[in-house]
Amino acid sequence: MPADDLPQTFHVTTDEQLRAVSNLTRHRIMAVLRFEPATITQIAQRVGLAKGSSSYHVRLLERAGLVKVVRTRKVRGVTERYYAMAARSIELPDPGPGQPDVLMRNAVADLEASPADAERHVRMAHLRLTDEQFTELGARLQALADEYRALSDPSLPDTSLVFALFRPAQRRQAEEDAE
Repeated sequence: MPADDLPQTFHVTTDEQLRAVSNLTRHRIMAVLRFEPATITQIAQRVGLAKGSSSYHVRLLERAGLVKVVRTRKVRGVTERYYAMAARSIELPDPGPGQPDVLMRNAVADLEASPADAERHVRMAHLRLTDEQFTELGARLQALADEYRALSDPSLPDTSLVFALFRPAQRRQAEEDAE
């Protein structure tokens, strides 16, 4: 399926879909499929899995509607399936109070697994913003990510950009919630 035919966003709405995207291995498989279709064998090689494990995880993603077969071809009498993402982006539901943020947990796991000697830019800034500034900064960060996503070339190495703009719980409220 050409990228132009892909829906813009896949909204995760069911428990099955949420379980599928919550798993770190499946998160990494979807990252492989983000820019180009791949076979089970190619996915296994890129993620560092056994072919059987790769097949199992791809089947779960396919059953949840997150990936799909976009083409097939016969190779020595065997049908080879190429899988791709079902949409350009996936939108997860906001976690409820006290629930883990799956996206951030997977992003941190990927960051921790990245080569320590490679160039990385990891920063945290504490800001005090008006509601309008908060909204504007969120929109500017999203626009910047979209701008660079449009420049992405599948022949280049993967790069991950993760940002989280949020208002932390007030210390007093957080302490009350913990009790």
